Amino acid sequence: MSSVLPFSAAQKLTKSQAFTTLVKPVGSACNLRCDYCYYLGKAALYGGREPVMDDELLELYIRQYIDAVELPVVTFCWHGGEPLLAGLDFYRKAVQWQEQYKGDKQIENTLQTNGLLVNEEWCQFFHDHHFLVGLSLDGPRDLHDAYRRDKGGHPTFERVHRAAQLMATLGVEFNILCTVNARSAGRGAEVYRFLRALTPFIQFLPVMEYTDGQGTIVPPHTPDAQPTLYSTHAADFGQFLCDVYDEWVRTDVGRIYVQLFDNTLAQWCGQPAALCALAETCGEGLAVEHNGDVYCCDHYVYPAYRLGNIRETPLTALYRLPERFRFGTGKFSALPRLCQRCRWLFLCHGGCPQHRYADGRNSLCKGYKQFFAHTEADMRAMRSLLEKQLPPALIMQTKQSTYNNIVV
Repeated sequence: MSSVLPFSAAQKLTKSQAFTTLVKPVGSACNLRCDYCYYLGKAALYGGREPVMDDELLELYIRQYIDAVELPVVTFCWHGGEPLLAGLDFYRKAVQWQEQYKGDKQIENTLQTNGLLVNEEWCQFFHDHHFLVGLSLDGPRDLHDAYRRDKGGHPTFERVHRAAQLMATLGVEFNILCTVNARSAGRGAEVYRFLRALTPFIQFLPVMEYTDGQGTIVPPHTPDAQPTLYSTHAADFGQFLCDVYDEWVRTDVGRIYVQLFDNTLAQWCGQPAALCALAETCGEGLAVEHNGDVYCCDHYVYPAYRLGNIRETPLTALYRLPERFRFGTGKFSALPRLCQRCRWLFLCHGGCPQHRYADGRNSLCKGYKQFFAHTEADMRAMRSLLEKQLPPALIMQTKQSTYNNIVV
């Protein structure tokens, strides 16, 4: 296989301005101290201070971003740290400026929260302004509280679980982001059943982090990097996904939406990956810090990947920088020959570069291969159903019949 960047990917990187931004209105400030958080240490880049994005910069960012995106729909992704620490008035101003500058474009807002500050007032705001909220919840109480504790070291499950119930009751559209970590091993089906009782929209995020021996989180290709105790093993991650999938494909196709499963089926149908970790290239999701600094990616908020500041250079110009382009194409060009020849390349594209070793291999490769092989027959069957303009959910009839025969 050639190492030349595919035309479709090159065209996307050079011509389209359909990029997204992950904006950090309070930087890495957070009311939790999750063991596996990769972002808390970013405050050191700003002298340990984490002020809230000021009104002038907020307005500038909103105007620049709307102008920069060459699509009819502009999606704002509010992230952290914990973005609710910016306060409700901050977001009231944000939606006012969005309305002022949107022109004939449609505005959408997503927000990722740990849920601790979610109350009825926040829920009413989310509902009224059609925010899609991502709630971080790692499964049942013992799994969630293992690594997700507040600043005082206290468990947070009850508060987060209450936030999920409150949002469901008050009509807030939300999904759950659940990490797959060292404690998740062997509990895929259990975790899935717990989460689907709260929301039909679920995302699983692998925790695969390395440290330099002094507690600083670094990429796996860093010399002497060692995986943390809370990181998942590739085989455990693959088995977790397979166990979740087996439950989902038998009972929940078309009812429960698991991001990775939807993304995998889309790629089997020839559609591009919607999940950035599995896309051909990177660099389409810029990170905007609380002071206006812009980085190539949320996972690469390091000085070497800083593109500039929107107070000095418009967001459009930052996106068009050759440094951003090289970062994006580097995901493909750095693939080792082993990956280029792999039959699953069209599904993973080498995975997130943040998870790659020095030789280019992905530290989660074994797990992804296990999942892709496990689901191949079903994905082909669901693709066939779609080609016949039939719902993929029909696959459950076959699965249920097979299951009943096994049980009998």
